[in-house]
Amino acid sequence: GSLTYLEAVVHEFKKGRPGFEFLFFDTNYTPYLGSNPFLKIREHIRFFIWKQITLPLKAYQHQCDIVFCTDYFVPICSFKFATIPVFHDAFFKEYPAHYNRLWLGLFNIFGLWGAKSAKAIVVPTHYAAERVATCYRLAAHKIKVVYEAPKITLDQTVLLNELDPSLPKVEGKYILHVGTFDKRKNIPFLIKAFKALVQQGHTDLKLVLVGSSNKKMNSDASNEIQALAEDPALKDKIILTGYLDRGNLLSMYKNAFIYVFPSINEGFGLPILEAFKFELPLLMANNTCMPEVAGDAAIGFDPYDVEDLVHQLKRLIEDDTLRSDLIQKGNKRLQDFNWEKSCNQLLEIFKQAVHS
Repeated sequence: GSLTYLEAVVHEFKKGRPGFEFLFFDTNYTPYLGSNPFLKIREHIRFFIWKQITLPLKAYQHQCDIVFCTDYFVPICSFKFATIPVFHDAFFKEYPAHYNRLWLGLFNIFGLWGAKSAKAIVVPTHYAAERVATCYRLAAHKIKVVYEAPKITLDQTVLLNELDPSLPKVEGKYILHVGTFDKRKNIPFLIKAFKALVQQGHTDLKLVLVGSSNKKMNSDASNEIQALAEDPALKDKIILTGYLDRGNLLSMYKNAFIYVFPSINEGFGLPILEAFKFELPLLMANNTCMPEVAGDAAIGFDPYDVEDLVHQLKRLIEDDTLRSDLIQKGNKRLQDFNWEKSCNQLLEIFKQAVHS
Protein backbone atom coordinates (compact mmCIF):
# COMPACT_ATOMS: atom_id res chain seq x y z
CA GLY A 1 0.00 0.00 0.00
CA SER A 2 2.66 2.54 1.03
CA LEU A 3 4.74 1.89 -2.09
CA THR A 4 1.82 2.28 -4.51
CA TYR A 5 0.85 5.50 -2.73
CA LEU A 6 4.42 6.82 -2.86
CA GLU A 7 4.75 6.03 -6.59
CA ALA A 8 1.50 7.84 -7.35
CA VAL A 9 2.36 10.93 -5.29
CA VAL A 10 5.89 11.18 -6.73
CA HIS A 11 4.49 10.79 -10.27
CA GLU A 12 2.00 13.62 -9.66
CA PHE A 13 4.39 15.98 -7.85
CA LYS A 14 7.06 15.55 -10.53
CA LYS A 15 4.68 17.42 -12.86
CA GLY A 16 5.33 20.45 -10.62
CA ARG A 17 2.88 22.88 -9.01
CA PRO A 18 3.04 26.70 -8.96
CA GLY A 19 4.45 27.98 -5.65
CA PHE A 20 5.94 24.62 -4.62
CA GLU A 21 9.39 23.12 -4.97
CA PHE A 22 9.60 19.34 -4.55
CA LEU A 23 12.65 17.38 -3.45
CA PHE A 24 12.64 13.57 -3.57
CA PHE A 25 14.99 11.85 -1.13
CA ASP A 26 15.76 8.16 -1.49
CA THR A 27 18.03 5.67 0.27
CA ASN A 28 21.20 4.53 -1.45
CA TYR A 29 20.53 0.85 -0.67
CA THR A 30 17.95 -1.68 -1.85
CA PRO A 31 15.55 -2.69 0.95
CA TYR A 32 15.71 -6.36 2.02
CA LEU A 33 12.36 -8.10 1.46
CA GLY A 34 13.32 -11.71 2.28
CA SER A 35 12.57 -13.74 5.40
CA ASN A 36 16.03 -14.26 6.97
CA PRO A 37 15.54 -13.02 10.58
CA PHE A 38 19.05 -11.51 10.91
CA LEU A 39 18.82 -9.66 7.61
CA LYS A 40 15.35 -8.44 8.60
CA ILE A 41 16.77 -7.00 11.85
CA ARG A 42 19.54 -5.33 9.84
CA GLU A 43 16.87 -3.88 7.53
CA HIS A 44 14.90 -2.46 10.50
CA ILE A 45 18.09 -0.83 11.85
CA ARG A 46 18.95 0.65 8.44
CA PHE A 47 15.38 1.96 8.10
CA PHE A 48 15.59 3.56 11.55
CA ILE A 49 18.94 5.26 10.74
CA TRP A 50 17.54 6.53 7.42
CA LYS A 51 14.33 7.91 8.94
CA GLN A 52 15.68 9.35 12.17
CA ILE A 53 19.19 10.54 11.19
CA THR A 54 19.87 10.70 7.43
CA LEU A 55 16.49 12.05 6.26
CA PRO A 56 16.20 14.91 8.80
CA LEU A 57 19.80 15.98 8.04
CA LYS A 58 19.09 16.03 4.29
CA ALA A 59 15.86 17.98 4.88
CA TYR A 60 17.72 20.50 7.07
CA GLN A 61 20.56 20.92 4.54
CA HIS A 62 18.06 21.58 1.75
CA GLN A 63 16.02 23.98 3.97
CA CYS A 64 12.79 22.01 3.52
CA ASP A 65 9.57 23.38 5.00
CA ILE A 66 7.74 20.04 5.02
CA VAL A 67 8.89 16.42 5.26
CA PHE A 68 6.10 14.17 3.95
CA CYS A 69 6.39 10.37 4.42
CA THR A 70 3.85 7.88 3.09
CA ASP A 71 4.81 4.94 5.36
CA TYR A 72 3.70 5.88 8.94
CA PHE A 73 7.20 7.00 10.03
CA VAL A 74 8.47 10.61 10.10
CA PRO A 75 11.61 11.97 11.80
CA ILE A 76 10.99 12.68 15.50
CA CYS A 77 13.55 15.52 15.50
CA SER A 78 12.45 18.19 13.08
CA PHE A 79 15.03 20.92 12.41
CA LYS A 80 12.94 23.91 11.28
CA PHE A 81 10.62 21.74 9.17
CA ALA A 82 7.12 20.38 9.76
CA THR A 83 6.48 16.65 9.41
CA ILE A 84 3.41 14.91 7.95
CA PRO A 85 3.04 11.10 7.85
CA VAL A 86 0.42 8.97 6.11
CA PHE A 87 -1.29 6.42 8.37
CA HIS A 88 -3.05 3.96 6.05
CA ASP A 89 -4.86 2.12 8.86
CA ALA A 90 -4.66 1.15 12.54
CA PHE A 91 -3.52 -2.44 11.95
CA PHE A 92 -0.44 -2.22 14.21
CA LYS A 93 -2.84 -1.78 17.12
CA GLU A 94 -5.67 -3.98 15.80
CA TYR A 95 -3.45 -6.96 14.86
CA PRO A 96 -0.23 -6.68 16.93
CA ALA A 97 0.37 -10.45 16.74
CA HIS A 98 0.67 -10.20 12.94
CA TYR A 99 3.84 -8.10 13.09
CA ASN A 100 7.49 -8.72 13.88
CA ARG A 101 8.08 -7.66 17.51
CA LEU A 102 11.04 -5.44 16.69
CA TRP A 103 9.09 -3.66 13.93
CA LEU A 104 6.11 -3.21 16.26
CA GLY A 105 8.43 -1.80 18.93
CA LEU A 106 9.89 0.69 16.43
CA PHE A 107 6.39 1.78 15.47
CA ASN A 108 5.09 2.07 19.04
CA ILE A 109 8.04 4.26 20.03
CA PHE A 110 9.18 6.18 16.96
CA GLY A 111 6.13 5.93 14.70
CA LEU A 112 3.75 7.23 17.35
CA TRP A 113 6.26 9.73 18.75
CA GLY A 114 6.70 11.16 15.25
CA ALA A 115 2.93 11.26 14.69
CA LYS A 116 2.32 13.09 17.97
CA SER A 117 4.77 15.85 17.01
CA ALA A 118 3.63 15.99 13.35
CA LYS A 119 1.69 19.02 12.07
CA ALA A 120 -0.91 16.78 10.40
CA ILE A 121 -1.56 13.07 9.84
CA VAL A 122 -3.02 12.02 6.49
CA VAL A 123 -5.43 9.03 6.37
CA PRO A 124 -7.25 7.50 3.37
CA THR A 125 -10.87 7.38 4.66
CA HIS A 126 -13.14 8.76 7.38
CA TYR A 127 -13.32 5.22 8.77
CA ALA A 128 -9.49 5.13 9.03
CA ALA A 129 -9.53 8.60 10.65
CA GLU A 130 -11.75 7.33 13.47
CA ARG A 131 -9.70 4.15 13.98
CA VAL A 132 -6.33 5.98 13.92
CA ALA A 133 -7.54 8.62 16.42
CA THR A 134 -9.04 5.99 18.76
CA CYS A 135 -6.42 3.22 18.58
CA TYR A 136 -3.33 5.43 18.67
CA ARG A 137 -4.79 8.19 20.86
CA LEU A 138 -3.87 10.88 18.37
CA ALA A 139 -5.50 14.32 18.22
CA ALA A 140 -8.53 14.05 15.90
CA HIS A 141 -8.16 17.68 14.68
CA LYS A 142 -4.73 16.83 13.20
CA ILE A 143 -6.07 13.90 11.15
CA LYS A 144 -6.88 14.82 7.53
CA VAL A 145 -8.75 12.56 5.12
CA VAL A 146 -7.37 12.37 1.56
CA TYR A 147 -8.82 9.64 -0.64
CA GLU A 148 -6.51 7.42 -2.66
CA ALA A 149 -7.03 6.62 -6.35
CA PRO A 150 -6.38 3.67 -8.66
CA LYS A 151 -2.79 2.66 -9.34
CA ILE A 152 -1.10 4.46 -12.21
CA THR A 153 -1.02 2.06 -15.11
CA LEU A 154 1.54 2.40 -17.83
CA ASP A 155 0.41 2.32 -21.45
CA GLN A 156 -1.94 -0.68 -21.70
CA THR A 157 -0.83 -1.78 -25.18
CA VAL A 158 2.83 -1.84 -24.08
CA LEU A 159 1.92 -3.89 -21.02
CA LEU A 160 -0.22 -6.36 -22.95
CA ASN A 161 2.59 -6.85 -25.49
CA GLU A 162 4.87 -7.98 -22.66
CA LEU A 163 2.65 -10.79 -21.37
CA ASP A 164 4.47 -13.86 -20.11
CA PRO A 165 3.56 -16.73 -22.50
CA SER A 166 4.39 -19.32 -19.82
CA LEU A 167 1.54 -18.19 -17.55
CA PRO A 168 -1.69 -20.22 -17.74
CA LYS A 169 -4.38 -18.73 -19.95
CA VAL A 170 -7.68 -18.71 -18.09
CA GLU A 171 -10.44 -19.83 -20.42
CA GLY A 172 -14.10 -19.04 -19.78
CA LYS A 173 -15.74 -17.02 -17.00
CA TYR A 174 -13.87 -16.45 -13.77
CA ILE A 175 -14.25 -14.68 -10.45
CA LEU A 176 -11.17 -12.63 -9.57
CA HIS A 177 -9.39 -11.69 -6.34
CA VAL A 178 -6.06 -9.82 -6.18
CA GLY A 179 -4.13 -9.48 -2.92
CA THR A 180 -1.49 -10.97 -0.63
CA PHE A 181 -2.40 -14.20 1.18
CA ASP A 182 -2.93 -12.37 4.46
CA LYS A 183 -5.41 -13.73 7.04
CA ARG A 184 -7.16 -10.37 7.04
CA LYS A 185 -7.97 -10.76 3.32
CA ASN A 186 -10.34 -13.65 4.16
CA ILE A 187 -9.46 -15.70 1.06
CA PRO A 188 -10.28 -19.14 2.60
CA PHE A 189 -13.84 -17.83 3.13
CA LEU A 190 -14.00 -16.92 -0.59
CA ILE A 191 -12.83 -20.43 -1.59
CA LYS A 192 -15.50 -22.02 0.64
CA ALA A 193 -18.21 -19.85 -0.93
CA PHE A 194 -16.91 -20.70 -4.42
CA LYS A 195 -17.04 -24.43 -3.60
CA ALA A 196 -20.66 -24.09 -2.44
CA LEU A 197 -21.47 -22.21 -5.67
CA VAL A 198 -19.95 -25.01 -7.79
CA GLN A 199 -21.81 -27.67 -5.78
CA GLN A 200 -25.06 -25.79 -6.39
CA GLY A 201 -24.67 -26.13 -10.15
CA HIS A 202 -22.44 -23.26 -11.32
CA THR A 203 -19.80 -25.60 -12.72
CA ASP A 204 -18.77 -23.34 -15.63
CA LEU A 205 -17.04 -20.80 -13.36
CA LYS A 206 -13.44 -20.61 -12.17
CA LEU A 207 -11.84 -18.69 -9.31
CA VAL A 208 -8.55 -16.88 -10.00
CA LEU A 209 -6.48 -15.83 -6.97
CA VAL A 210 -3.64 -13.46 -7.83
CA GLY A 211 -1.11 -13.05 -5.04
CA SER A 212 1.32 -14.90 -2.83
CA SER A 213 2.45 -15.30 0.77
CA ASN A 214 2.98 -12.10 2.75
CA LYS A 215 6.09 -13.75 4.33
CA LYS A 216 4.83 -12.85 7.81
CA MET A 217 4.58 -16.00 9.90
CA ASN A 218 1.74 -14.83 12.17
CA SER A 219 -0.59 -13.45 9.52
CA ASP A 220 0.09 -15.68 6.51
CA ALA A 221 -2.84 -17.78 5.24
CA SER A 222 -0.94 -19.45 2.34
CA ASN A 223 -1.05 -23.00 3.72
CA GLU A 224 -4.80 -22.90 4.36
CA ILE A 225 -5.45 -21.39 0.92
CA GLN A 226 -3.30 -24.05 -0.77
CA ALA A 227 -5.05 -26.88 1.10
CA LEU A 228 -8.54 -25.60 0.23
CA ALA A 229 -7.58 -25.01 -3.42
CA GLU A 230 -6.44 -28.65 -3.73
CA ASP A 231 -9.91 -29.97 -2.83
CA PRO A 232 -10.75 -32.70 -5.43
CA ALA A 233 -14.24 -31.16 -5.81
CA LEU A 234 -12.56 -28.03 -7.20
CA LYS A 235 -10.13 -29.75 -9.58
CA ASP A 236 -8.97 -27.29 -12.30
CA LYS A 237 -11.43 -24.68 -11.05
CA ILE A 238 -9.12 -22.66 -8.78
CA ILE A 239 -6.11 -20.99 -10.35
CA LEU A 240 -3.35 -19.63 -8.10
CA THR A 241 -1.23 -17.39 -10.34
CA GLY A 242 1.30 -16.25 -7.73
CA TYR A 243 2.55 -12.66 -7.94
CA LEU A 244 1.96 -11.05 -11.36
CA ASP A 245 3.73 -8.07 -12.92
CA ARG A 246 1.58 -5.22 -14.20
CA GLY A 247 1.08 -6.49 -17.76
CA ASN A 248 -0.13 -9.94 -16.71
CA LEU A 249 -2.22 -8.44 -13.90
CA LEU A 250 -3.86 -6.11 -16.40
CA SER A 251 -4.73 -9.10 -18.58
CA MET A 252 -6.34 -10.88 -15.59
CA TYR A 253 -8.47 -7.83 -14.79
CA LYS A 254 -9.50 -7.25 -18.41
CA ASN A 255 -10.86 -10.78 -18.84
CA ALA A 256 -12.54 -11.33 -15.46
CA PHE A 257 -16.31 -11.75 -15.02
CA ILE A 258 -16.83 -10.62 -11.40
CA TYR A 259 -14.54 -9.22 -8.70
CA VAL A 260 -15.03 -10.38 -5.09
CA PHE A 261 -13.39 -8.54 -2.18
CA PRO A 262 -14.09 -10.42 1.10
CA SER A 263 -11.54 -8.64 3.36
CA ILE A 264 -12.50 -8.27 7.03
CA ASN A 265 -10.59 -5.02 7.54
CA GLU A 266 -9.22 -2.35 5.20
CA GLY A 267 -7.98 1.20 5.63
CA PHE A 268 -9.02 2.14 2.08
CA GLY A 269 -9.58 -0.91 -0.12
CA LEU A 270 -7.83 -0.09 -3.40
CA PRO A 271 -9.19 -3.22 -5.18
CA ILE A 272 -12.62 -1.52 -5.13
CA LEU A 273 -11.34 1.18 -7.47
CA GLU A 274 -9.37 -1.33 -9.53
CA ALA A 275 -12.59 -3.30 -10.13
CA PHE A 276 -14.39 -0.10 -11.19
CA LYS A 277 -11.50 0.87 -13.49
CA PHE A 278 -11.68 -2.46 -15.33
CA GLU A 279 -15.51 -2.35 -15.44
CA LEU A 280 -16.04 -5.41 -13.27
CA PRO A 281 -19.20 -5.86 -11.21
CA LEU A 282 -18.09 -5.87 -7.56
CA LEU A 283 -19.13 -7.88 -4.53
CA MET A 284 -17.46 -6.72 -1.32
CA ALA A 285 -17.57 -7.27 2.42
CA ASN A 286 -19.96 -4.77 4.00
CA ASN A 287 -17.55 -3.64 6.73
CA THR A 288 -14.91 -1.06 7.79
CA CYS A 289 -14.19 1.55 5.08
CA MET A 290 -15.57 -0.36 2.12
CA PRO A 291 -19.13 1.04 1.94
CA GLU A 292 -17.60 4.53 2.23
CA VAL A 293 -15.34 3.97 -0.79
CA ALA A 294 -17.74 1.99 -3.01
CA GLY A 295 -20.90 4.02 -2.35
CA ASP A 296 -23.85 2.44 -4.19
CA ALA A 297 -21.64 0.88 -6.89
CA ALA A 298 -21.15 -2.54 -5.25
CA ILE A 299 -23.18 -5.26 -3.55
CA GLY A 300 -22.19 -5.94 0.05
CA PHE A 301 -22.18 -9.25 1.91
CA ASP A 302 -21.39 -10.49 5.42
CA PRO A 303 -17.75 -11.69 5.30
CA TYR A 304 -18.46 -14.36 7.94
CA ASP A 305 -21.55 -15.83 6.20
CA VAL A 306 -20.72 -18.16 3.29
CA GLU A 307 -24.37 -18.53 2.30
CA ASP A 308 -24.78 -14.76 2.01
CA LEU A 309 -21.89 -14.51 -0.46
CA VAL A 310 -23.17 -17.54 -2.44
CA HIS A 311 -26.62 -15.90 -2.65
CA GLN A 312 -25.17 -12.56 -3.87
CA LEU A 313 -22.91 -14.32 -6.39
CA LYS A 314 -25.91 -16.20 -7.83
CA ARG A 315 -27.86 -12.94 -8.13
CA LEU A 316 -25.00 -11.32 -10.01
CA ILE A 317 -24.27 -14.32 -12.27
CA GLU A 318 -27.91 -14.72 -13.28
CA ASP A 319 -28.87 -11.06 -13.75
CA ASP A 320 -27.29 -9.28 -16.75
CA THR A 321 -29.11 -6.03 -15.94
CA LEU A 322 -27.79 -5.99 -12.37
CA ARG A 323 -24.23 -6.53 -13.62
CA SER A 324 -24.38 -3.74 -16.19
CA ASP A 325 -26.07 -1.42 -13.65
CA LEU A 326 -23.20 -2.00 -11.19
CA ILE A 327 -20.60 -1.39 -13.92
CA GLN A 328 -22.26 1.93 -14.81
CA LYS A 329 -22.40 2.99 -11.16
CA GLY A 330 -18.75 1.94 -10.74
CA ASN A 331 -17.73 4.14 -13.67
CA LYS A 332 -19.54 7.08 -12.11
CA ARG A 333 -18.12 6.45 -8.63
CA LEU A 334 -14.58 6.22 -10.00
CA GLN A 335 -14.76 9.89 -11.08
CA ASP A 336 -14.55 10.88 -7.38
CA PHE A 337 -11.07 9.36 -7.05
CA ASN A 338 -8.03 10.65 -8.92
CA TRP A 339 -4.45 11.33 -7.88
CA GLU A 340 -4.40 14.90 -9.22
CA LYS A 341 -7.30 15.85 -6.95
CA SER A 342 -5.77 13.94 -3.98
CA CYS A 343 -2.38 15.62 -4.43
CA ASN A 344 -4.01 19.06 -4.60
CA GLN A 345 -5.64 18.26 -1.24
CA LEU A 346 -2.22 17.24 0.13
CA LEU A 347 -0.78 20.58 -1.01
CA GLU A 348 -3.51 22.43 0.89
CA ILE A 349 -2.55 20.47 4.02
CA PHE A 350 1.12 21.36 3.42
CA LYS A 351 0.23 25.06 3.13
CA GLN A 352 -1.72 24.99 6.40
CA ALA A 353 1.17 23.19 8.12
CA VAL A 354 3.68 25.85 7.04
CA HIS A 355 1.45 28.77 7.99
CA SER A 356 0.12 27.46 11.31
